[in-house]
Amino acid sequence: MSAPLSSKLPWESMNPILASSLNPIISMPQSSGSILRNITLVAGSNTINHGLGRMMQGWTITDLNASATIYRSQPLNSITLTLTASAPCTVNIEVF
Repeated sequence: MSAPLSSKLPWESMNPILASSLNPIISMPQSSGSILRNITLVAGSNTINHGLGRMMQGWTITDLNASATIYRSQPLNSITLTLTASAPCTVNIEVF
């Protein structure tokens, strides 16, 4: 863990301290993701364009309006996310 910041340090000394604290957070995949809102899923297979413009690293359901089991049914790729739902539902999905 980094040393606590002091108000008496000059900027040149604080810059490396701030960088060592912030860089791990900035480099997390979730920092460059987005939320796909109000995605309607049918029971069965659903292909969704994730819009990241790069290889997808993961996804999380952030809102679900029905009792459904949802799982990824194809490998992650640079264009789409394929999910299988056990019942029709509407979801918000964080993609990163």
